Amino acid sequence: MASTRLRYALVGDGESPHLLKWARALQPHVELWVASSRNFLPEFATLLPLHRQLALGAEPAHAGDNFGLMLKLPALGRFLQRADADWINPHYLTSHGTLAWAARRGWRLRGRLVGSAWGSDILLTPQRHGVYRWLTRQVLQACDLSTSDSQHMAQCMRELGAKEVMVFPFGLERLPPPSPGKQPWLFYANRGLEPLYRPQRVLEAFAAVAAVQPAAKLVVANDGSLRAALEAWVQAQGLAGRVQFVGRLAAAEQERHYARAQWYLSLPESDSVAVSVLEAMGHGCIPLLSDLPANRELVEPGRNGLILRDAELAALPDLEVLLGRAQTIARDNRAWVQQHGLFAPAIARLLARLREAAPGGPA
Repeated sequence: MASTRLRYALVGDGESPHLLKWARALQPHVELWVASSRNFLPEFATLLPLHRQLALGAEPAHAGDNFGLMLKLPALGRFLQRADADWINPHYLTSHGTLAWAARRGWRLRGRLVGSAWGSDILLTPQRHGVYRWLTRQVLQACDLSTSDSQHMAQCMRELGAKEVMVFPFGLERLPPPSPGKQPWLFYANRGLEPLYRPQRVLEAFAAVAAVQPAAKLVVANDGSLRAALEAWVQAQGLAGRVQFVGRLAAAEQERHYARAQWYLSLPESDSVAVSVLEAMGHGCIPLLSDLPANRELVEPGRNGLILRDAELAALPDLEVLLGRAQTIARDNRAWVQQHGLFAPAIARLLARLREAAPGGPA
């Protein structure tokens, strides 16, 4: 097997930039096939021929019922039969993992499963209902190997029955250049404007700083169902001139905001290691993160950022201490990303591990 080119099938959301990142990293090293529960970002057309793509056109409900997605099972089964992959890699185990597990059983595919967890599929969904927990167990136990982007989530996966778990973040494709100059009191936030990411808490944390630091400004990127309410709150608090909502941004625009901002705010209620936090650290931002196990794998409070407990707001003296060490923090955070947060070396390790394994047969 080590001397042949692996046949590799991704199963996930082809409209996600994270799945596109996986495809870009894998494509030079394997014969890649990709099945998308929805459709595909245009960039996929440059990576692989149309006959190795399948768009199922469904709308997977990541946190709930996926009956509509399961109706696409026959199409996926036939596609994976044609692919005849050595390894089938579903991304987000509650939805795409269930679909790939069922296709492998139903079509007696020879390919082994590599399950890639994304966060809430392990940290939230299995706790919502016994059926989801049972399905997650079935998928994890069927995987010869699983991937996790944090040690905390990896342990949760083992408790659900996972066998071998490789831990690496959905890291950066390259380390960005050092920032030419930060604005000392510019804050940046770009998580989704949805309840999971607690954007209201982000605004409240910023408002506490803005009340005592006149130079403080916040840029809020991304979009979501809470945007109108958040904008109204900003107006009511008299912060309209200091908080800017810029919507969804292309990668180059994101990089410009990271490069200018001194501070990065990410305060979700649940998370594993977020790519956006790694991007911020790579750009030398000082992260202000919610009190979650995965975030404590990245930030030592007071040394290279702050961890804010649920009722806690950032105190200006704490920020001023960090600001005085901003260049050292930027250097240390960039070094951590260079060593642990780049994606290509992680994919190389994953493929080396898969090539060590003998081909598997159907379960």
